[in-house]
Amino acid sequence: MNRSIKNSGGHIASAIIFPMLIVVMTSVATIFGLMNWSARLSDEAAEESQQKLLAGAVQLSQNYISKKQTGVVIWDEAFHAVNDPVPNENWIRNNMMNWLSRNHGFTRSVLVDSEFDVASVYAHDEKSDWMTSKVLDELRPAIAKVRARYITSFKKTPSGLFRFMPQNGDTHLSIAETGVVPLTGEPFMFTAAAVVPQIQSVFADRQPPAVLVSMIPLRGQKLARISDMSRLDGFVLANEQTDRSGVGTYQLKSPRGENIGVIAWQASRPGTQMLERINPFLAVAAFLIAAVVIAVTMFTRQMTKRLARSEAKAVHAASHDALSGLPNRSSFQALLTNALEDGDRNGTNTAVVYIDLDHFKDINDTLGHSAGDRVIVAVANRLKQVLPRNGVVSRISGDEFAMVISKCENDEWLEYILDQVQDEIARPVKVGSREIFASLSMGAAVAPKDGKNPDELLRKADIALYDAKENGRNRRSFFEPTMEHHVQSKDEMSRELRLALRNDQLDLAYQPQSDTDAKKIVSVEALARWTKQDGTVVPPSQFIPVAEETGLINDLGIWVLNKACARAHDWPGVVVSVNVSPNQFKHPRFVEKVMAILAANDLPPQRLEIEVTESVFAGRDDSVLNALRRLKGLGVKVALDDFGSGYSSLSYLRRFPFDTLKIDRDFVSDMNGNPEAEAILVSIIQLGKALGMTIVAEGIETIDQIRFLQVHDCHRMQGYFISRPLTSVALSKFLKDFHNENSEELAGSFEAKPRAAEG
Repeated sequence: MNRSIKNSGGHIASAIIFPMLIVVMTSVATIFGLMNWSARLSDEAAEESQQKLLAGAVQLSQNYISKKQTGVVIWDEAFHAVNDPVPNENWIRNNMMNWLSRNHGFTRSVLVDSEFDVASVYAHDEKSDWMTSKVLDELRPAIAKVRARYITSFKKTPSGLFRFMPQNGDTHLSIAETGVVPLTGEPFMFTAAAVVPQIQSVFADRQPPAVLVSMIPLRGQKLARISDMSRLDGFVLANEQTDRSGVGTYQLKSPRGENIGVIAWQASRPGTQMLERINPFLAVAAFLIAAVVIAVTMFTRQMTKRLARSEAKAVHAASHDALSGLPNRSSFQALLTNALEDGDRNGTNTAVVYIDLDHFKDINDTLGHSAGDRVIVAVANRLKQVLPRNGVVSRISGDEFAMVISKCENDEWLEYILDQVQDEIARPVKVGSREIFASLSMGAAVAPKDGKNPDELLRKADIALYDAKENGRNRRSFFEPTMEHHVQSKDEMSRELRLALRNDQLDLAYQPQSDTDAKKIVSVEALARWTKQDGTVVPPSQFIPVAEETGLINDLGIWVLNKACARAHDWPGVVVSVNVSPNQFKHPRFVEKVMAILAANDLPPQRLEIEVTESVFAGRDDSVLNALRRLKGLGVKVALDDFGSGYSSLSYLRRFPFDTLKIDRDFVSDMNGNPEAEAILVSIIQLGKALGMTIVAEGIETIDQIRFLQVHDCHRMQGYFISRPLTSVALSKFLKDFHNENSEELAGSFEAKPRAAEG
């Protein structure tokens, strides 16, 4: 046996060592070639890096001279001097050009007026013949950019005037372009800047600026400064580019992209230097590598055994969850398939149970993920303990588990097993000194009754789990066909609703709100309506909850807002109210979307009223309050809808100052002849008025209700007695009829009358 192993090892060594030696020799030769290739790439990369350093140094120098110029181009006196109908050239030369020459070394300056004509030329040697048409032509692109940026820096104010508001530059006022231009046979750095006022001014119109161009020769101290910043050796300025080994070059270009000279330096060659140092060692390295290959071959048998053990561990890791040690999702699929095949052969039932920990996210958020991991491990161990011998449990994802129970006798026996699971999980989990109580929801499907296909059973178990969570959690549900129908109906409705939104097949109805005297319609509430193409009317009570659950409520809400704001122009002076879902406030850019809709429809914020219910404050999320405050700050009115239907309405009134308080329709409908309901209604009106809010009573259906509310000075009224929800066309006609000469007769029937004394 041992001899066989040794012979096997010798054969393996022989089979490996000779090819390995060939591979090593080939590798060494390849390494030599790669080293030379790498050295060349390193030299090229070093030269490219040095070019970038030099380009950065040149740009810094240009930025520096641009900043030095700001003292004369951002100056009220200079702005007025250069834009005077008859510019004072002597003042310009002394206070701008000569000052720049004395203080910052600019040897040349030229002022180009708003008509793109040369207004003044300066040279430190008092010669002006340097300024030729060719020089002006070279400078023209830079001057044009300055003029264009100056013009685009004006922002139109609501009054129709233009305010100068540049957004670039360190000073936030300077508008400048820099570069290099050929002059008298040598390159000069230049900075071209618009002459602008110091104080932000308002102008009736935007006019091109006068542009001051100041120049300084790129030699001497300026060139030495660039050399110091780039830290390059052998720095020289030449007229033509040289192509010599070891010499780096940087091409200087005019604003028109023409070559006007080069800066050359002694380039470093790190690749070549490295190659010269390392070549002697490569031969020694080749020999050592060959020796190592032989030594490695001797351990082939040991490595084979280790690889076998590692493979076994890898197979286990691939099929099991690392945290809980349970089979993972892919392994569970295979186990379920095998169990179903066995059940089909033996004629027995197989149950699939989906398990989801309730509110597991709260544990992670409050105690940390380490505590959540310990809960997962504890739950996994307890599930394994309570599971029957013919069952398998798996961890599907974060807080989801699944069980397969073979030879399931009947539903009562399965319920008994699931009872034990719930009782076991109900025991607290000890995490440090804290006890954590977990609960779970379970959904079960049984084969062959609910299906024979693994995917079908898993889907139906998931549907049953959804039913358990939807009906209160911490419970179990067995799959029933009605559950699938419910899910499919909801899914079908969500798809149809998404398509209707995409194709703009929904509509809005508008229900008017009158003032106290019923003489004026002051507001309309926008209500979403959906009629399918086949004429089927889907009530909001059906499609709104589906939109909430599927996330479509954000798209639906934005659609309603946009549609209502667009139609608001048809009814001048009338406020448009739109209901906003709590889920819409969770969108991080909800306020920005509202602002964009108002801007797109050119609607003043004061004509939009956002209606929210008390549920918008669920969870005490400060982001909701911040969003409401931002909307209110913009001028949008905010109304609390269905006031009194919750249990903590007063706390919401204290936390946020609503503009409008809408009394729940139940209080109004219960008012007739009910002293208690009337007393509550009066109290709500007085409370809202004391807080400075507009009071709206919903559900008005009788004249007596209107007269009662008029007596107690309710600000607005809404209900079928005033008007049912109307289409936009019908609303326009209603408003016209309501506000014409017959409106006084209509309002007269609404006038308050004394209530008869009770006997």
